[in-house]
Amino acid sequence: MSLFRKIFGSTSNVDNPRQNKEGEARSKYMPDIDTPADERFTKNFILNGGRFLYALNREEINDNFDNILLENDWYESSVFCTDDNLKKAFTGYNLDFGTNRDASFFLTTCESLVANDGSLLVCSKQLKELKLHDFPKDVIVFGTTSQIVNTIGEGLRLIKNRNAGSIPTNITTIKNFQSKENDKNFMTYGSSTKNVYLLLLEDL
Repeated sequence: MSLFRKIFGSTSNVDNPRQNKEGEARSKYMPDIDTPADERFTKNFILNGGRFLYALNREEINDNFDNILLENDWYESSVFCTDDNLKKAFTGYNLDFGTNRDASFFLTTCESLVANDGSLLVCSKQLKELKLHDFPKDVIVFGTTSQIVNTIGEGLRLIKNRNAGSIPTNITTIKNFQSKENDKNFMTYGSSTKNVYLLLLEDL
């Protein structure tokens, strides 16, 4: 049984404070120290303000994508996308794929999903040589459960392994999401804040 189904099907009482190994109470909003990486990522991503849509198969991914377009009235609009596989995967919506910076949203993949802070690791494969602030503020990211890692360092090692020992340029994380909490957080002031949807496919 998928851990994500356990998460979303859980009926445990989250109002009780948890305790760490030293007996200190932990906030009910903090993931348990020994929680599996996929559950920690999910909780941190949502706490960051990201919008999480989980799917068991491609049909559910397409349904979720369709719902995002409907929610934002993005049918027949322009999309910033440089990934040919994504263009093929999401045909049939009358979208104009290109590299227009004034597009309605940015459609992309990612390199890794980082559990310890709920961020999305990307590099020049997704961004080319542009910076995050060059892209539309609305972002739809397609990822898979096999891309979840514990730390950024682990994600960087995977990038290096995928590229035969060389590290691509323009590596960064998408971690400042648009939310009411972030609007009040001075730590995010001046950063490239994005409205992020994550289409997550179960592939384990």
